[in-house]
Order: sequence, then C-alpha cells, then structure tokens
Amino acid sequence: MRGMAHRLLGGLSPSSFLRRHWQKRPLFVRNAIPHCGSWLHRETLFDLACRDDVESRIVTRAGNRWRVADGPFTQSRLQRMPARNWTLLVQGVEQFLPDAAALLQQFSFIPHARLDDLMVSYAAPGGGVGPHFDSYDVFLLQGDGTRRWRIGAQKDLTLIDDAPLRLLKNFRSRQAWDVATGDLLYLPPRYAHDGVATASCMTLSVGFRAPLKQELAAHFLDYLQDNLRIDGMIEDAGLPLQAHPAQLPPFLMDKFSRVLSRVRWNAADVRRFAGCYLTEPKPRVVFSRPRRVLNLQSFVKRVMKRGMRLALPTRMLYEGQQIFINGECHSLKDTQRDVLVGLADTRASPAFAPDAATAQLTYAWYCAGYVDV
Repeated sequence: MRGMAHRLLGGLSPSSFLRRHWQKRPLFVRNAIPHCGSWLHRETLFDLACRDDVESRIVTRAGNRWRVADGPFTQSRLQRMPARNWTLLVQGVEQFLPDAAALLQQFSFIPHARLDDLMVSYAAPGGGVGPHFDSYDVFLLQGDGTRRWRIGAQKDLTLIDDAPLRLLKNFRSRQAWDVATGDLLYLPPRYAHDGVATASCMTLSVGFRAPLKQELAAHFLDYLQDNLRIDGMIEDAGLPLQAHPAQLPPFLMDKFSRVLSRVRWNAADVRRFAGCYLTEPKPRVVFSRPRRVLNLQSFVKRVMKRGMRLALPTRMLYEGQQIFINGECHSLKDTQRDVLVGLADTRASPAFAPDAATAQLTYAWYCAGYVDV
C-alpha cells in the first residue's frame, strides 16, 4: 500500500504530500495509476446517466455560448450527441461500481471525513466545462483518451455574468500539460483550471469537500433544534402597563435572554453532530435492501464464515466510543470495537464471531442495505 501511494504521488510519501502540497500548491504526476479507469467504459457511464438515482449533466459549447442540461437522459439522446464540444458529467460513481470504490481507497491517506465522491466525465474532442475554480481539493485522473489542462493561481476570480456555469471571466494560464491515461493532477481549492479533450476521453475526479462555514453553522443549528429540549413557556403574570403597545417590553426581552442563554453545547455535541453530518447520504442515494433477507441466525453464520463489507453507497466514520453510519450514531462495545473500526477504515471486515449486541446492530444495518454479507 505504501508503494502504491508513493507512485500515486510521484515518489512523495503521503506525509510529504500533505506537508508540501495539500491546500497549498498543485502536483502533476505522469503515469500515477497505470491503466487508470480500464474498468470503466463509455457505455457504462451512459447507462448510469440514464438512471434517476444518479446525478448527471451534459455541458455543450458553441463558440462562447455554453449550455447545461440535467439528467437523467435517454440512451437515444446520448447516442445522438455531436462529434465535438460536449461533456457528460456523472457524480457519485463509487456508489454503483466496485472498481470505483476500490480506486477511492488509494486515497485513504486523506481522512474519509473529507471525501466527497468520484465524478467521471466523458468528453468528445473539444469538450470541457470551461475555465473555472473549485471550492474543494481535487485529484484529476486521466482515464482513456487525452486532455490538455491549463492552470493558474490568480486572485481575480470574477465570474461571467448570467453564464449557466461558474466560468471565470479573466482566466490566465500559468502552466499546461497534455495528459494521457494514468496521469494525475492535484489542485487545491480556488485554483483556476481549464481542461479540454484533445481526443475522446474519460476523466476521473476525486473530490474532497470542505463545508462552507455558514453551511456548517446552519446544519449545526438544525441539529440543535432536533436534539434540544427546553420545557415550559414564557409567562408574564403581573404584566405591567406600558404607554406604547408597539414597544418591545423590556421585561419580555429579559425573559427571552434568560431562556436563550440556556441554548448551549459542548465538545461531545459537536462530535456527534459532525459524525452524523459527514455520513449523511446525499439526497439521491438509495440503499438496496436484500432481496431475500436472512434471519438473524443465518446472518451471524454468514458473518462468521465470510465477514461483511459496506454497501457501496454507505458512509461510515468513528470517534472514540461512537460509530457513525449514514447519518446514524451508535455506541461501540469495547469487545468488538476493533472489528467495526476496521470495517469503517477499509470498508470490509474479515470473518468474526459477533457478540449479541454487535449481531443485533449489524443485522439491522444488513436489513437496511447498509452492509453486505
């Protein structure tokens, strides 16, 4: 695994990459993943783009005019696309293809909590999404075909007004590469870039999200609303007469202040919120329940023989004695903490004999489609 990371990062160790490049400066590596995406064919991507539980878009360009269409699409429309200047983008491919999920494991030197998804694009010659910047870290891996990347660190991030995409108005390229299968380009957030297919090509984008501070605060307030309980009601016995009925009553404001000062949280609340928030499935995610559900006894026998693995759409994290899975929080038992931690880290566990509590918990996950056995 260490050798794979060194090749992926152009000879750098993961710690050196994190120190020198992560959120600081780009890294370009030739042939970082040989035969990258050989398991992914255009027809497979087209099939995904026709599903209503998959987020997909088509971006087309005619001169300086851009158009964006949202999926799902039909096969006939995809087959009728022109010979040049368009791109199909498909999000969350790791939720549907085991090879895509395996690819993401090569980036496990970045905490799973930061991982967003694997987006794959198919571009006809001349296809791209225009000069832009992302608000997250991204590794751009070249699959089949070739593409030309131009990048630049610029302070001017002004966008073109009324464009259907977030296109930079004054893009200035500082470096450029013609990339082929297996090449990797890492870009930190807000780094301007533009990729144009020089031949029909597939590009795999591994994105690592960093929530906006305002977004994080809003979600935390929602969490508090669902988990906070302050009993009673505001009472005003002995209400004083006031000359101006539209004036906010000082005594009422004092009561409001005293009640709202009881809205508090601690580090444990933040950890629980973070685990639930970071594992919450995206809106279109659907979990496939087993077609023929094993009973609890048969499930345990299967686990003792084969172990278990996370379903492709499942997100699982842990912290201390808590495990988080798809927006849920559960307490870990010391006796089998290592097994569930390993399941979260590697997305699979070897065969083991679950105790009663672990059997009940993981069986519920199995019935919900969170794990496979």
